[in-house]
Amino acid sequence: MNKAITDGIVFMPPPFANGLDQWSRGDGRPGSDTYANAADAAFVPADQDFGGALELQKTEAVQRLRSMGETPILPGCYLQIRARIKAIAGNLPSVRIAAFAGGAGGAALPGVTVTGPQVALTTYGAVVEVTAIVGTGTRTGVDMPWGRAAIFGHFGLDLSGPSGGVVRIDDITIEDVSRFFLRDILSTVDVRDYGAIGDGVTDDHAAFEAADTAAQGREIIVPAGQYFLGQSTTIQNRIRFEGTLVMPDAAILALTKNYDLPAYIDAFGDSELAFKKAYQALLNNPDHVTLDLAGRKVVLRGPVDMAAAVNNRSTYNQRHVIQNGQFTIRGGPAWATDVVTSQASYDIANPLRLTNVIDVANIPVGALIEGNGVGREVYVSAKNVAAQRLDISQPLFDAAGTQVFTFRRFKYLLDFSGFDDVSRMVFSEVDFQCTGDCSGVLLPPQGSANHFRDCFFTRPKDRGITSHGEGDQGMMIDRCQFISDEGPLLSTERRSIAFNANANDLKIRDNRSVLFRHFAVLAGSSSLISGNHVFQGDTSQGGARVAGFVLTRINNRGSVSGNYIDNCFIEWVNEHDAEPEFASEFSFSALSITDNVFLAGNMAPWFTYIVVKPHGAGHFLDGVTVTGNTFRTIGTITRVEMVDTSFADLNYDRVRNVTFANNSFHNINIPVASPLVMQHAEESATATWEVEPAPRLPFGAWAQTVEAVIPAGPLRNAANAVVYAAPYFEAQQGPNRDRINLRWPSPVSGSVVLRIRIDDPL
Repeated sequence: MNKAITDGIVFMPPPFANGLDQWSRGDGRPGSDTYANAADAAFVPADQDFGGALELQKTEAVQRLRSMGETPILPGCYLQIRARIKAIAGNLPSVRIAAFAGGAGGAALPGVTVTGPQVALTTYGAVVEVTAIVGTGTRTGVDMPWGRAAIFGHFGLDLSGPSGGVVRIDDITIEDVSRFFLRDILSTVDVRDYGAIGDGVTDDHAAFEAADTAAQGREIIVPAGQYFLGQSTTIQNRIRFEGTLVMPDAAILALTKNYDLPAYIDAFGDSELAFKKAYQALLNNPDHVTLDLAGRKVVLRGPVDMAAAVNNRSTYNQRHVIQNGQFTIRGGPAWATDVVTSQASYDIANPLRLTNVIDVANIPVGALIEGNGVGREVYVSAKNVAAQRLDISQPLFDAAGTQVFTFRRFKYLLDFSGFDDVSRMVFSEVDFQCTGDCSGVLLPPQGSANHFRDCFFTRPKDRGITSHGEGDQGMMIDRCQFISDEGPLLSTERRSIAFNANANDLKIRDNRSVLFRHFAVLAGSSSLISGNHVFQGDTSQGGARVAGFVLTRINNRGSVSGNYIDNCFIEWVNEHDAEPEFASEFSFSALSITDNVFLAGNMAPWFTYIVVKPHGAGHFLDGVTVTGNTFRTIGTITRVEMVDTSFADLNYDRVRNVTFANNSFHNINIPVASPLVMQHAEESATATWEVEPAPRLPFGAWAQTVEAVIPAGPLRNAANAVVYAAPYFEAQQGPNRDRINLRWPSPVSGSVVLRIRIDDPL
């Protein structure tokens, strides 16, 4: 800072050559005596040391010399007064800088120092320089601190000591030396003071390190310019960027005191590059746990390869958080889906591999696989070009042999597929604005306990979150919004999916999903799905609906509880099974569907809320609970559950431990239950009562067990006499095995209440 340069303020007093009437022998105020025509003062135009100089004979005890001009005093501005003097003859005096301190109305300021250090002249002809610094602040090095009440000063010098001597004085100079104190005044360190050039070519790394060392808690300033840092740089103090940085991709910038995205945007001048560098620092500095986007928008020109951004790590398993910001894109060809078709072979002996893959090098990891016998959400998880093979995320259910597959590689805002393993990663309050042009996040191939909370996935073109391996183990998705780009389409025409998962132990809680083809395709087991609102309706009248939840693990061990399942259904399949026929596995088992609200409108009457779809013969239900749910439709449907027999039916003879009870049904033509409590009446006496619980048994299953038979009133024989008798039952009667025969000891009539199950006793 220099007010003479920046503001054009004149601090310099006039030279003596301009006339001695501008120099006072008093305090410098108007009306004081000057040296014009004085007997003890004269201007010497040519001096061997000074050029023009004032020759002055000391005739007073304290000979004063003051400029008549008012030099302004400004807060934060520090002035240095310098005078060069030499003794010519006579007694040798002492000299010091001196001044008049002026305040409001031109009055003298009381109680302030108005003289600088005194210097004695000891040798004739020797040039001596005296200086003093004046300013408003009391700081080290300030000789005359005048405070904020000071407005102006009349500056010059005093001669003291014995009189009679003659001296010559060079023109007095006054200059702004605030730069001496700028570092302390603003608590800043300028990297240029330590050798930074800022030309974008010269390596300024050493200068930045030196400035950081000197700062000691003060803020570092990076002035305008472009500064090249050729290697990793750690800044231990706060830093402020007016200029920008250029760094190699592998070089890490660690800003330990102001680690957030705005600081990196200031440093690099580009939000995309800033995010990459900030993420690189997050994974490379133990002091960093959370990358705060601070509400900023990151505009991406192409998918961010997160592994390439870090470059020196393939795994990271410490908790780390990215929070509070938005990712969006600048459209262009970088976001176009890559589509490759290639011939490959599949052998159920290696269910997670494609072999003899033509042009395998052109097939990207993370690509969705489409082809005959390929279930939903099967991806390329790895490839071996030399061996011409692809590892895949899930088995294929009917693809043995050789065929041509299609591989679709979606483009994601953030792509973690280049890592080997990333765990304990948290996204919090992040808006993934896909604008219908790209997908959201591609997870790493391996990872556990990754977490999305309070995030928005807005208008993904294809997918919100994709798992192409097992980077979703124990994943948590909490209170997120998934908003489709396909709202105007019929549900059967949509193709976008909110998320998929391959591994186990997911917690999917309190999310909202709107108008996707599927909310979730879950291939793992032991997941807790609760509190979600999944809406997938459309404007069709009597139209079809698609699944909101697709569960592809038959031994599911999961819970679907307390959700609002709106115009969609739960589909339970085994399409990720290389040998989909039942062998020795647990079959469709261990699933709890409880306390959900099911609602649909304008749907086809054959629509159901729960669909079991075996892809091979021999499967059965075992350990399935459907309780406490509310099933309602706007309009009517036939029933709420079904078995899709497109590939195979269930083996109803092996059904066990199934509870379908305590649900409520509204506008459902056939409420179902197991155990089913029903009443049966016979008007005429007969020894065999044929009871028809169908079609009220769930899933069209067989009538397997009668738990209880209680007469509802007296039983009577043909003579109308009351008979006390108990029947035995015959299960699986009738052509569909959905009837029960009650056998009485003798013909009776009357009414009974039965409790019938579709499963055998354990």
